[in-house]
Amino acid sequence: MSPLPAHVRIVEVGARDGLQNEKTIVPAAVKVELIDRLTDCGLQTIEATSFVSPKWVPQLADAADVFAAIRKKPGVRYPVLVPNLQGYDRAHAVGATEIAVFTAASEAFNRKNINASIDESIARFAPVMERARSDGVAVRGYVSTVLGCPYQGEVPLADVVRVAKRLHDLGCYEISLGDTIGIGTPARARMMLAAVAQDVPMSALAVHFHDTRGQALANILACLELGVGVVDSAVSGVGGCPYAHGATGNVASEDVVYMLHGMGISTGIDLPKLIETGRWLSARLARDNGSKVGKAA
Repeated sequence: MSPLPAHVRIVEVGARDGLQNEKTIVPAAVKVELIDRLTDCGLQTIEATSFVSPKWVPQLADAADVFAAIRKKPGVRYPVLVPNLQGYDRAHAVGATEIAVFTAASEAFNRKNINASIDESIARFAPVMERARSDGVAVRGYVSTVLGCPYQGEVPLADVVRVAKRLHDLGCYEISLGDTIGIGTPARARMMLAAVAQDVPMSALAVHFHDTRGQALANILACLELGVGVVDSAVSGVGGCPYAHGATGNVASEDVVYMLHGMGISTGIDLPKLIETGRWLSARLARDNGSKVGKAA
């Protein structure tokens, strides 16, 4: 095992990965306030929104308005998800300087999620990556279903490694490895990360755990012990996946930061402010659309 990192960068995904799974539309003003509050908490990376088709994710149809309205603090990254060149053009038009592309290690999940094979999805990214390079836009990559798929079950490690390496070779500066349905355990998470790190530098890897079975913090710790220094999480534990039955939510940012600070690992995040933001979001969602979020810290 490697020494624990002195600092961990939290990638806050609540405003995108969390809110996209709400059953009713969250007003743009609430999304903007959420992101501004998260900025004030000291987060270094806040995923702002997604420029996918409103037909598929109507909850984020206001992506351009939200991104234009948020208060962008110098030194803070505000990546946005894009599925293709059309999405990239919309994101670039409103000034996005970092994007994220996404695929899965499971062929079955890719078919359900984006109606394309893994190879087809990666082929769609090639022109996006080329355009981003020429525009000076950074690109992060997501690989979902790294520890299991709701449709095909077990996902071979070799497939996870292959897909992660292809995204890195294409030019993604960082690859986020996602346990989409939250079925991983510490030993399996460690094994998966170690396998990917044979082909992609650990410094270019992040982990993204859902807390379906209460394993997320244990999985994160297991991966920290291997040297990973970037963790995705969502304030108040919001989120899941509309295409993954049983995915009950991302690990809560408040819980992750509490654990890290308790271990002497810095994050640059003001934990009391983050907890207050989680409470605000939980109350707002419950009041506005009667939804149940992951936590009310």
